[in-house]
Amino acid sequence: MTRLVLFLVGVLLLASGLAWLADRPGSLLITWQGYEIETSVFRAVVIFAVLIGAALLVWSLLSQIWSSPAAVSHFLTRRRQRRGLDALSSGMIAIGAGDRATATRYAVQARKSLPNEPLTHLLRAQAAQLSGDKATARRIFEAMLAAPDTEQLGLRGLFLEAGREGETEAQRQFAERALKLNPKLSWPVEALFAIQCKAGDWAGALETLALAKRYGHVERPDADRRRAVLLAAQAQALEEEDPERALTLALEAHGLAPSLIPAAAVAGRLLAARGNTPRAAKIMQKTWVKSPHPELATAYAYARIGDSPRDRLDRVKHLFTLNPMSIESSIAVAVAAIEARDYDEARRILQPFLDQGLTRRVAALMARVEAEENGDKGKAREWLARAATAPRDAAWIADGVISDRWAPVSPVTGKIDSFEWRVPADEVEDEGRILGAELTEFIASSEPETVIVKAEVVAVANDQKSKKTEDLPAASEAEPVAQAAPAPKAATAVADNAAAPSPASPKPASRAPERSRPVEEPRIFTPPRAPDDPGPEPDETPDIRNASA
Repeated sequence: MTRLVLFLVGVLLLASGLAWLADRPGSLLITWQGYEIETSVFRAVVIFAVLIGAALLVWSLLSQIWSSPAAVSHFLTRRRQRRGLDALSSGMIAIGAGDRATATRYAVQARKSLPNEPLTHLLRAQAAQLSGDKATARRIFEAMLAAPDTEQLGLRGLFLEAGREGETEAQRQFAERALKLNPKLSWPVEALFAIQCKAGDWAGALETLALAKRYGHVERPDADRRRAVLLAAQAQALEEEDPERALTLALEAHGLAPSLIPAAAVAGRLLAARGNTPRAAKIMQKTWVKSPHPELATAYAYARIGDSPRDRLDRVKHLFTLNPMSIESSIAVAVAAIEARDYDEARRILQPFLDQGLTRRVAALMARVEAEENGDKGKAREWLARAATAPRDAAWIADGVISDRWAPVSPVTGKIDSFEWRVPADEVEDEGRILGAELTEFIASSEPETVIVKAEVVAVANDQKSKKTEDLPAASEAEPVAQAAPAPKAATAVADNAAAPSPASPKPASRAPERSRPVEEPRIFTPPRAPDDPGPEPDETPDIRNASA
């Protein structure tokens, strides 16, 4: 609209000017080199305007002729770029669709049209990967390292290629280089952290985690939980070699994650060994409320040196009041009651689980009660047989793997903080069959020694998951030890164990291996005993070491 108005205004002005000249006639005489040219003013103005227009037209033609090579080159360049971009777009679509032939064709076309474009290198590399040409893909990614704008892309590609080849060390080097190049990238931080965790490099993982937290790659709660797990792993490894360092690490881990069982267990044991019983009890109580566990119960029971079995029972009863709804609280009281020979209390605390909620540990504890209180070997074997077919107890589980002890990373995926203390969701194991279940029960004999009786029970499940006892091998004998042997330190919790070792129990005898998973022997720790402590009283229960199904 504006242009139309301006055009009309220009035409109006031109017409007005010509009319003004026509109304004022006159003549114009030009004398030059003996020639005289006489014309009217109006005609002279028109001729002058025509000459100016012709001059402009000639100048425009000359300019076009002069710039035509550059224009032709620009036209060809734009057409090549347009073809290259079309090839890149179509090639990426072919890569996503898995069309190897089309992707390769468009990669060649893009290389001809846009040889220096970073996306062209990426398309060529991905087309080579899709075709299975790993050498070409790696060569292209290595060429990207020479240019600053494609170096990060090249490192990412080489990292992925190293992962496909299983070259963990190369992956670590590429991730470290990418992290130094740009700490704000998230993938090298996560990759390097995962590699360090799988390798057990807890110190390096802590440094990488701190870097990730600083640049916002992980949220603060998640970072604190991961740090607590790493510190607990360090403390667990240093508990015997460097107790001072292990205690510092465990306390920091407990402060970051109070529900983390290994941190509380290590801190509680080390504080109790130093004689700092109140602080050790406070730490374990705080964790027990959130995550009850047999290892915590045993460490809590033996937190004070020189206590009698009755004192330990009273202490564990206090632990029961902190989390009365958990079966771990009831089992902890039952174990302490059996060690104190308060069998009525053990029966009372286990009674709610005998009809509904019976588990293997509960049944094994009842077998121990029958054997130690009444010497009834028949009822003891009956309870052991029921334990073989009872539902499983809680265990450390990560990615479908049941472990005897906690680990900071999953043995399958290497993911940190994967282990959970919970009841297995599926009873079927190893191709849908329970091939074997180990029950380690500590039963005292009538002799002046204490022995470990280990019952091996094999349970086989049918297609409807109904189980029956096939075999109950004779209990293996262990060499007797002196009755005055001190009580064990909180041994590592073993899945499906009936209870923690009794105060006079030696290290368990060798056990038959399971087909479904390897079982580690529990660690037996002997805490110091007070000079005036004569040790546990000898048991007076009959010998059932040769009990069989």
